[in-house]
Amino acid sequence: MDVINRRVLLAFLKLSDLVLLTISYGLTTVFAARATHAVSVAEFFSMRIKLSNCIMFAAILLTWHIAFLLCGLYQSKRLSTRREELITDWIATSAASLCLFAFASISSIRMVTLTFLLVFWAISSIAMVTSRQLLRLFLREARRNGRNLKNVVIVGTNARALGFARKLEEMPELGFKNLGFVDEEWAGTEKFQRSGFPLACGREGLAEFLRSNVVDEIAMFLPLRSFYEDAAQITTLCEQHGIVVRYDADIFGLRAARGFNEAIDNKQVEATSAGTRDGLSVVLKRLFDICSSAALLTILSPILLLAALLIKLTSKGPVLFRQERIGLNKRRFRIYKFRTMIPNAENMMAELEKFNEVSGPVFKIKNDPRITPIGYWMRKTSIDELPQFLNVLQGDMSMVGPRPLPLRDYQGFGKDWQRRRFCVRPGITCLWQVQGRSEIGFEQWMKLDMQYLDEWSFWLDMKILVLTIPAVFKGLGAV
Repeated sequence: MDVINRRVLLAFLKLSDLVLLTISYGLTTVFAARATHAVSVAEFFSMRIKLSNCIMFAAILLTWHIAFLLCGLYQSKRLSTRREELITDWIATSAASLCLFAFASISSIRMVTLTFLLVFWAISSIAMVTSRQLLRLFLREARRNGRNLKNVVIVGTNARALGFARKLEEMPELGFKNLGFVDEEWAGTEKFQRSGFPLACGREGLAEFLRSNVVDEIAMFLPLRSFYEDAAQITTLCEQHGIVVRYDADIFGLRAARGFNEAIDNKQVEATSAGTRDGLSVVLKRLFDICSSAALLTILSPILLLAALLIKLTSKGPVLFRQERIGLNKRRFRIYKFRTMIPNAENMMAELEKFNEVSGPVFKIKNDPRITPIGYWMRKTSIDELPQFLNVLQGDMSMVGPRPLPLRDYQGFGKDWQRRRFCVRPGITCLWQVQGRSEIGFEQWMKLDMQYLDEWSFWLDMKILVLTIPAVFKGLGAV
């Protein structure tokens, strides 16, 4: 797709997105009016529109447009998976709903209630996902039929380069046309020749090839350690021609870390991360943590007061148990829990080590003699964990994430891959909690934490929170 056509398509998308959101807002308003019986549909459409309302709605439209830009909704999705695109759409409509909520709060729009926002989010999400998937289907079908193609030249003839070429052949819907490979003869040339792919030219002839052919992108698969100078010259050549250069991000053979590009003082820096990167999803996660922890502390305050009173009446010692835990990137913080053991419980740890029933560095005894009668009940119902909402509000923890471990347990870690769990904020609940808690061995627990990191999304957090509720009521794996 040439530059002009792409600009026209982007302008159409931006306009159609705002139209879809406006229609979604209108439908939600109609549903709200009918549900409350405050005004009939005919009366609603006959109402006079004030200039101030028009200005406010124009401001909302501008905010929606900016939110969609920040969500990356208008970046190329040619190489995105359907799941990635769906997540982007949902994040965008969620951001639009939050913007609407902010405007409603500032301007005291009584009609925009929590139910209104949920209906608006549902309608706009369905509209956005449907329109984007139809566009995705149309573009992919066009590429399968030889339209909207990008001509690509692959530099290098090693196994990774061949693998990339085969992927392009297997996925014509991506819209890449392989013009051939660029390389000199080497030990693997004979194997490359058996692949059947064409050799466009040698590296020395690439400049002339670019002058004589339509090339949109170069895919670089030269071993950078051995061919750094060649790769640098080819990249400079592509810069002069204005051609996109793609690199194999996995140059170090990393299994979990993902590459990304950032700018530091206008200088581009390639980076890798095995945790959650900064972005809108992370911002949404933190906003959710703040709002949900504050709300739950308020709603559950009677239970918190009752628990504190029961602890004070049934055993000597403080109501809250404070302990140093390992947090984000191994930062130390004080965790808050209701005290469920006798006051000198930590001093008895050395005597009870021989009775530990859990593999690995974690300490756990099913019938721990240090637990008070009321403490046993609190652990069974997870009420002892409720003060951790204070840690979430402070930013030391999140609602969902790997459990924070004591310094003693961390020092017992024997493998560095297990320490990757500390690259995100620890949480009140995670996959471990919903799949058995203390009934799961240490190795499996760590693997579940790695699974959470590999599959993380804001929606996975929501799923885990929903699954945590029945797990708590069942007392699944609780001591």
